[in-house]
Amino acid sequence: MLFTQIEFFVFLATVIAFVRFVRNHRAQKVSLLLASYYFYAYWDWRFLGLLLLSTIIDFLVGQGLKRTKQPSNRKALIIISVIVNLALLATFKYCNFFVSTFRPLLAPFGFNVGAIDIILPIGISFYTFQSLSYVIDVYRGTLKPCDRLLDYAVFVAFFPQLLAGPIVRASHLLPQFAAPRVMTWERTFLGFRQFVYGLVKKAIVADSLASFVDVTFANAGAFDSATTWLSVLAYSLQIYCDFSGYSDMAIGTARVLGYDFTENFRCPYIARSIDDFWRRWHISLSSWLRDYLYIPLGGNRKGELRTYVNLMLTMLLGGLWHGAAWTFVFWGGLHGASLAVHKLICRVTGQNRDAPRGTARAVWGWAVTMLIVVVGWVFFRAHNYGDAFSILRQMFLPEAGLSWIPPLVLTLIGLMAAVFLVHALNAGALFEFAPDRWYTPAILFFLLWTVVVFRPKGFTPFIYFQF
Repeated sequence: MLFTQIEFFVFLATVIAFVRFVRNHRAQKVSLLLASYYFYAYWDWRFLGLLLLSTIIDFLVGQGLKRTKQPSNRKALIIISVIVNLALLATFKYCNFFVSTFRPLLAPFGFNVGAIDIILPIGISFYTFQSLSYVIDVYRGTLKPCDRLLDYAVFVAFFPQLLAGPIVRASHLLPQFAAPRVMTWERTFLGFRQFVYGLVKKAIVADSLASFVDVTFANAGAFDSATTWLSVLAYSLQIYCDFSGYSDMAIGTARVLGYDFTENFRCPYIARSIDDFWRRWHISLSSWLRDYLYIPLGGNRKGELRTYVNLMLTMLLGGLWHGAAWTFVFWGGLHGASLAVHKLICRVTGQNRDAPRGTARAVWGWAVTMLIVVVGWVFFRAHNYGDAFSILRQMFLPEAGLSWIPPLVLTLIGLMAAVFLVHALNAGALFEFAPDRWYTPAILFFLLWTVVVFRPKGFTPFIYFQF
């Protein structure tokens, strides 16, 4: 069930009505849990068992950590949780990746292992990380264990963010289940407004660009330099609008129901450094990698060289989290190397690591950052290294090829560039239509009408569902 399907709107209206008119707090949470399980099972009910297994094991581990103070027992409990969660993730997401990687090494010994037919459970990467963060926080003593299985189950399965984030921390969301939610007019409006923004990003921008991007990447190297550059820019915009659109709809839905999620995107394409980009892009994941991987590895506490190694390891694993292919690992490595070089330059020159000072430096920093990001997206989207290098060759060492410059793609890129420019000039308040303005309902319903009339036909799943 997608946020853009009519079935979801019927489902959401039913949930809102029940939560709004049922006053009993426990009944509200039970209804949210059942609705979330139905939402997940709508895709494939068989994988609901994995979600339940992860939920029960991590809840019991949290209770065990509460009852024991013995360091060895606590380590055993956290190891159990990590092994179970990562084993599930490795089995369903990375099994064939490992098979294809090690097959050439095993073939000389007579082992000819073929690919295994495994369906990737949707959302497993997200709810695994969310559940792991709870157990790790309890183990560290920074979070009190949840004593109610119902609350913890709703936290893991809460349907707005279940399939593609944001990865909401237990310390942020669990306390919100402790008291009945109040669904005010203001919260409903703010949630509805953010949902509409996300819907436009996904249904109008991302889905309209998808047909162009799919054809050009499927025929890597066949198009001329201008078309190739346009294709890569279109994909850069598609993935942003697709994923940030989902996040906007998830955050908006939760807000209507009375719950607050953390921000997940902060206009990343106006970033003036690669470090700044990762504080704006997929914030819930980048902060998760920082707090649960980079810092435990030693962060920047064990010397300069170790800091760069930790950055590379973190981003390599972050790339692998996105997909079971070496192209994703390369994408992570590119960003890791860029972060390390940026940190080194800032240390040598004494620059502000957040953003270069001065207009010229800011523009230069933005241009370099966007070049790194755009080149990275080539590997993120390409089917293999061969396709990726064919696209890069046409971008930087152009050869003859087909020309295809769709006016709609140019228009959408131009419109989004204007939106980014407004945010870069700190004028983003222009898009925050206040509820007390007479024109606000007209604008929001005009956007909805635009989606209904102009959205591309057909089924277009969210890009991050594959991760």
